[in-house]
Order: sequence, then C-alpha cells, then structure tokens
Amino acid sequence: MPRLALVFGLVLLATGLPVCLHAQTGLNGIVRGVTDLDKSFDAADRNHDGKLSKAEAQAGSVAFITTHFDAIDVHHTGFVTKADVHAYIAHMLMRSQPAPGSSAGKPR
Repeated sequence: MPRLALVFGLVLLATGLPVCLHAQTGLNGIVRGVTDLDKSFDAADRNHDGKLSKAEAQAGSVAFITTHFDAIDVHHTGFVTKADVHAYIAHMLMRSQPAPGSSAGKPR
C-alpha cells in the first residue's frame, strides 16, 4: 500500500492541483478501485510469483488487466506486475488531466 500511495502522490504533485481538490473529485474512488484491483490480482496469481500472464488474468476474472494487458505490458514480457498495473493507471490519470496553463476546466 505505501507504493500505491507514493504513485498517487506523485500523480497529484505532477498535476499541480491541491490534494483536497482531488479528494473531492474522486481520488478516494480511484484508490478503492486500485485496492480492489490489487486484491483481484493477488487472487488470480495462483503461483504467487507476483506476475500475471494474460491467461492468468483471464482465468482469474481480472477484466481490467485482461482488457488492457498489452498496454500494461510495456516491456512485452508476456506478464504484468502490480507495479506495471499501477504505472499504467498513473499514466492514464496523467493523460486525463488538462495541461498546466490550458484553458480546460477554467470558468469563462
């Protein structure tokens, strides 16, 4: 869990928005979702090696990982780790943030 908090802390710092704003706009839901995903990852990791192949993700009913497997497996190893999944989620969160200095989200 500390690694997860660090990942999301870095995401928050990188966006330049106050932590309280993120909490009000759904950060708690994201953290709960990632925590649930981690539990599903552990349940699907039958041999407890800390890695999931696409077949393991499918067999373990980890739909998010199955659906995004190729994008998460950036090193094309044929498996993903929790760190890979967290990095993918952080990347997706960063993509959804408006660029600093953009007019997106500013009142007119």
